[in-house]
Amino acid sequence: MRKLPQWEFDIYALSLPRGHGFGDQPPTAAWITEDGRTCAIATLAGNEGPFGYLFLRRRIDFVWVVTAESNGFDSLKDTMLAIEPLMVEGKPLEPMTPGAIIRPRLFDLKGREPSDVFKVLARPSHAPAAWALNQLYLALPKPDRNWVSDCQTKNFHTRLWEAQLLAGFREQGLLVTQPYESPDFHIANRFGGEAWVEAVTANPTVPYNHVNAAHGPIPTEKDEVFFGAAALRFAKTLGNKLNRGYDRLPHVAGKSFMIAIADFQAPASMMWSREGLIGYLYGEGAQVAMVDGRAQAVAMPATHLLGPSAFPAGLFADDRHSELSAVIFSNACSIAKLYRVPISGSVAPKGLRYIRIGHFFDRTPGALVGVPFCLDITSDEYRALWPQGYEPWSAEMEVFHNPFASHPVSFDLLPEATHWFEQDGEKRCSTIYETSVLWSRTMIQDEDQRPLILEDFLSRADHDA
Repeated sequence: MRKLPQWEFDIYALSLPRGHGFGDQPPTAAWITEDGRTCAIATLAGNEGPFGYLFLRRRIDFVWVVTAESNGFDSLKDTMLAIEPLMVEGKPLEPMTPGAIIRPRLFDLKGREPSDVFKVLARPSHAPAAWALNQLYLALPKPDRNWVSDCQTKNFHTRLWEAQLLAGFREQGLLVTQPYESPDFHIANRFGGEAWVEAVTANPTVPYNHVNAAHGPIPTEKDEVFFGAAALRFAKTLGNKLNRGYDRLPHVAGKSFMIAIADFQAPASMMWSREGLIGYLYGEGAQVAMVDGRAQAVAMPATHLLGPSAFPAGLFADDRHSELSAVIFSNACSIAKLYRVPISGSVAPKGLRYIRIGHFFDRTPGALVGVPFCLDITSDEYRALWPQGYEPWSAEMEVFHNPFASHPVSFDLLPEATHWFEQDGEKRCSTIYETSVLWSRTMIQDEDQRPLILEDFLSRADHDA
């Protein structure tokens, strides 16, 4: 057997009902058999014990299931002595329990023609992403019967978003279940906090090829950025979900309800569309203006979005939709996210280099623009951005709170997300991570190429301007 590095253990642990939420008996070490079928986790209560263990075994459809637990050991050595005889190589996979439905293989096409974006996962450079997506799929509590076929074909990004939400939730120690057909997830913490979450993607009006489509134009006028086409697409997508009345379902009524939205409305739109979501939700944008001889950010209020439809802006500007507690958003629902997490915790595939470029949120009071960065995702500098020592799933998760919500969501329910809320009439932000990424791209290079550096992109931006 081999000892599991932290990043790999953390991905397997997402298959546990509460993910990384071990309560008062957290893991202190973990091992896996060479055949990958058995995982043993040593746990420790407090600083001195007692120690315990938890065994995970792969089922015949490769889903992890808990098969044994014990505690009361005086030392880690005693725990390992109990674990070692059970770490048997070549032991048959666990049988299905009565009533359980065998999960189809994610990469068994069964004669289907996969989408171009699904085919990307077969590239050697994207092998870590294919592995990670499969682990997240196997960790889902109850994926619907069409999950695999959807992922392989026309609804890849919808299923990708569900997988990444699961990872972000369980990474934060939440009990994640899928007890009903809708909403997609029920999440709960150990302190009584809970919410229902429906996942949705903002899709294009005219389909495009997600693999080779050229990047669309980025709006430059502030009113278009906050209240233009992107805001309208978010408005229509969220409106369609609200019209379904999830909050009136018996199991949802009286509880917090959130919609989680990811953006695919135009090629590379998630690099710039976040402001459109903010503009629609709060009916407010921001622009730079000279105040007392100094450049400052000033509010841009709006009652309607741009365009002939004159769609109302400000979903959270009054109590018209108090049934919606918050909106969850990420600008990193992508295949790149799938490979960045494992690669940032380990090593890049042989002969390749992975560079992430973008802008960090600048928390300096009065800052008006982000801080540009360009980092190798296996570098110590990149890993040091997060306390885990690798990129976490929830790093880009943002929660926009409805100040008029009938059933508000506690910040403690999603402690590792960035929270946007209203306090004393002002929009405020709260996060545990020092680093927040406003937007980014990830580029793959051959190892023998000159490494990309920040100046390459700053020079290009100057030329484009």
